[in-house]
Amino acid sequence: MTNIPRETTIDASPSLLREGYTFISTRCARHGTDVFQTRIMGRTAYCLTGAEAAEIFFEPDRMTRRGALPRSTLRLLQDEGSVATLDGSSHRRRKAMFLELLSRKHSEELATLAAEELRQTAQIWALKQSVRLHDEFRDILGRVIIRWSGVDLDDQEQDRLIDELGAMIDNAGSLGPPNWIARARRLHSERLLRRQIDRTRAGFLHPREDSPLFVISWHRDERGHLLEPDVCTVELLNILRPTVAVSRFLAFAVDALGKHPVDLSRLAKDRDYARSFVQEVRRFYPFFPFVAGIARKPFSWRDHDFVAGDFFLLDIYGTNRDPAVYDRPEAFLPERFLGRDPTAFDLIPQGGGSHGDNHRCAGEWATIALMIAMLQTFVGDVRCRPLLEDRIDRSVLPATPKHGFPAKVVQRH
Repeated sequence: MTNIPRETTIDASPSLLREGYTFISTRCARHGTDVFQTRIMGRTAYCLTGAEAAEIFFEPDRMTRRGALPRSTLRLLQDEGSVATLDGSSHRRRKAMFLELLSRKHSEELATLAAEELRQTAQIWALKQSVRLHDEFRDILGRVIIRWSGVDLDDQEQDRLIDELGAMIDNAGSLGPPNWIARARRLHSERLLRRQIDRTRAGFLHPREDSPLFVISWHRDERGHLLEPDVCTVELLNILRPTVAVSRFLAFAVDALGKHPVDLSRLAKDRDYARSFVQEVRRFYPFFPFVAGIARKPFSWRDHDFVAGDFFLLDIYGTNRDPAVYDRPEAFLPERFLGRDPTAFDLIPQGGGSHGDNHRCAGEWATIALMIAMLQTFVGDVRCRPLLEDRIDRSVLPATPKHGFPAKVVQRH
């Protein structure tokens, strides 16, 4: 049995919170390994990094998310009863519903709507002294996904829901009062969407039959039973909230435009280049730093025997910068993805492995389609000048555009 390097600290949780994105990769480099053992939140944890480790972690049915995340995070992001907390056949059946709702065809439809909403909104930006680009992207995506999902709200309810969705994302990694307040605000979102589910089932609302509201309301589990209304509410939130979260990637993309030489004309017109640029944004910029899992059954790796119940943290940020895969990983180079599709394990900002068999985000195709369409619209229709030099706060989890990413925007005619 190989000896896995072991940290001697009593509990590394304070260091993890302080160091955030580099916590795992820094220690792996120090030990000259891609796995080490420490203690997190009072429990033994195996911390992994790199594409090979990702393949081990994302082996179908190897890990469960249940019990792996702190309740403060789980309650804001996925919640009890959601697809992310299921395993085996139950997970695959529920996941198939999400994959159909967010298929490539539907993702392109959503992206077209978002690009048009951005084009119209940009006309207003040029009349203002400055705008907060991250907040503007969030509002655009919120309006589009609410409408596309079949949810029927007045303007005031819609604005409040978008605000609450943003708070769930912003505070997922926080502790104490900010997290508690965001969780309290989520309760309002749940009540609002629960009414949408109840009214759909009662026949008072008639969303189109391929809309998330309709499909989730009438989805049946593997036993043929309708989902509980509260579970439907959670899953509808799991369509809305991740779509709003794409606003962060869009803000990161604008940050990249300002810091790295880019052929804007090519970016606006060449979809392959735009896609490679988007993939590099997803690789290079920090979103969630790691993913947690608990072994469902024994397995061996590196000649070490792991047992059911062992707790793991996989380094997302470090894996996306794995020097064994990426030449000059600390450089922003969109061209690295031209003519090369990443594998299921070396680009994992939204999880790895198979979308259908694993806990990889079902909305990944939608994320990419939205980013391409909105980025091409943005560079084609507007020019902007960021008003902050240091625009991304990496001291919080998830990393946040500072002050909403203020910028002066000029529309092109």
